[in-house]
Amino acid sequence: MSHPFDLSQFPDLPPEVAKAFVAIQFELSVERAARQHEQAVVAEKDAFITELKALIEKLEGQVQDYRRTKFGPKSEKLDPAQLELALEDLETAIAETQAQIAAVEDRIAASEQDPEKCAPRTPRKARALPEHLPRVERVLEPESIVCPCGCGDMVRIGEDRTERLDYIPARYQVIVTVRPKYACPKGRTGVVQAKAPAHLLEGSWPTEPLLAQIAVSKHSEFMPLNRQAVVMARHGVPIDRSVLADWMGRTGALIAPVVDHMAKRLMADSTRLYVDETTAPVLDPGKGKTKTGYLWAVLRDDRGWGGAAPPGVVFHYRPGRKGEYAAEILRGFNGTIQVDAYGAYTHLATPKRTGGDPLRLAFCWAHGRRKLIKAKPQKGSPIVDEALLQIAALYKVEDTIRGSAPDHRRAVRQALSRPLVDEFFAWLTAQAARVSRKSDLGEAMAYMLKRQDGFRLFLDDGRVDIDSNLVENAIRSPAMNRRNALFAGHDEGGRNWARFASLIGTCKMNGVEPYAYMRDLFSRIANGHPAKDIDALMPWAYTQRLIP
Repeated sequence: MSHPFDLSQFPDLPPEVAKAFVAIQFELSVERAARQHEQAVVAEKDAFITELKALIEKLEGQVQDYRRTKFGPKSEKLDPAQLELALEDLETAIAETQAQIAAVEDRIAASEQDPEKCAPRTPRKARALPEHLPRVERVLEPESIVCPCGCGDMVRIGEDRTERLDYIPARYQVIVTVRPKYACPKGRTGVVQAKAPAHLLEGSWPTEPLLAQIAVSKHSEFMPLNRQAVVMARHGVPIDRSVLADWMGRTGALIAPVVDHMAKRLMADSTRLYVDETTAPVLDPGKGKTKTGYLWAVLRDDRGWGGAAPPGVVFHYRPGRKGEYAAEILRGFNGTIQVDAYGAYTHLATPKRTGGDPLRLAFCWAHGRRKLIKAKPQKGSPIVDEALLQIAALYKVEDTIRGSAPDHRRAVRQALSRPLVDEFFAWLTAQAARVSRKSDLGEAMAYMLKRQDGFRLFLDDGRVDIDSNLVENAIRSPAMNRRNALFAGHDEGGRNWARFASLIGTCKMNGVEPYAYMRDLFSRIANGHPAKDIDALMPWAYTQRLIP
């Protein structure tokens, strides 16, 4: 019965029959409405399930993309900054898809007629927030604690406590220094007035904490000065980018003696250093284009063999990548350098070296591994796969001796690693005879075979590491700054980059908060810190001053 029965066509029906027909019609309409509602609910749930399946499939694809990007062979070919940005976007996409899935699950739960059938979704477990952060408690009391049974006020039996991370926006303020003048009421003596406070940049507005914030934002958080100017204007402080640049340039000149001393300390107190270089594009004045300058990183980190010297890194700006720059930077240093087999270092290992004794070159196994991975054909290569397995065995040995004394490291390497290295190069020699020398794989194999002495050096010296990854990690920060700022405006701008990158990089290696150190350094320089005590201005000395 699709339509209501018209009883007016039957006026002679007994009242009780007509009443029965009306009741039947009402029941049928209720049943029809219930059936339509049930069909709508089912259709809605089917739509939810279809949407949920699509989102889950999307999430699985995103997770696979993330794993391929982070752990796949192509990740070796990406610049570290590019890899971080790619992973960042993938992680954002995954989080967005997960939020969409949660929203669909909530809609499915809300559509359930029986609440008991709907299991509550387990909330994401929150991470513990740092203990050192101040806590501001906000207690939320019920509107009334009067017991409904009339016995008076309810008794507190416990509480639920949750923590959320809040942010207080930056606040700029103007410090007004007032120095009252006092004089003898009878005019017999001179005027008495407090000494004016010292400023790092005399005649300029910024306090030392503000200069520290600008420097750290640029060289640690990689925010160029033009973007910082935009942020400051948003807070009601319109300061032109050129003014910020002037402040940073003058500040960079004042910290130059500190960085120069740190460079001397790293070389004077070390027998082994890491060296690497990265491009630093610089605007070529008058030509409207950039030229390629370089930041040469010299790093000390003896923690791998339990050395007591604090770690540090110094960046040296040079207009090129020639060997003469490497010779100039390392003048006076005698010992071992861990490098990537770039030709600029080769002449430093010969008796013709000027500025010191011939250096020992320890080559980086990670570079050799990357060259093999890069040379691997798309269809695959059993030779590359086997080479990577043999190199991985060496790294497993290194994992067991990291942080041990040099003698112990050398003994373990002689017993376990030397046979592996001998077997590797014997095997690599045999495989190289089967591969064209002009092929990418042939060149990658020749790269390691021609430099066996440098690749074997770590076996005989417990202070030497198997690779130079530490210095590669250190140059990532200048690389990120380069990516955001695009280029320095002048050679002196490149030297400015190098100075700040040196201090901030060394802070991070020593677990020092860069802003706190910079603020302290600028204040000490402003107040005339004695040059004879310049060691106290090193980043690693800052933590020692904090110890009571």
